[in-house]
Amino acid sequence: MDPLRDLAKFLLLAGAILVAVGALLYFAGKLPFRLGRLPGDIVYRGEHTIFYFPIVTCLVLSVGFSLLFWLINHFRR
Repeated sequence: MDPLRDLAKFLLLAGAILVAVGALLYFAGKLPFRLGRLPGDIVYRGEHTIFYFPIVTCLVLSVGFSLLFWLINHFRR
């Protein structure tokens, strides 16, 4: 295969992913759920500190990215 053609495919795919992520971030305020503020995310507010650990958000993003990469791999074959 031609290396230039492989680079072009990669750049097109990377551009499409960047556009999708940008659109998601742009319209995130209008979604019915807020990533980072899902039920199950841990927030501890002390007197002088705030500890925040978005465990459920991490799980949701992990499942979403795993599904996305599985679909990409499935259609590449």
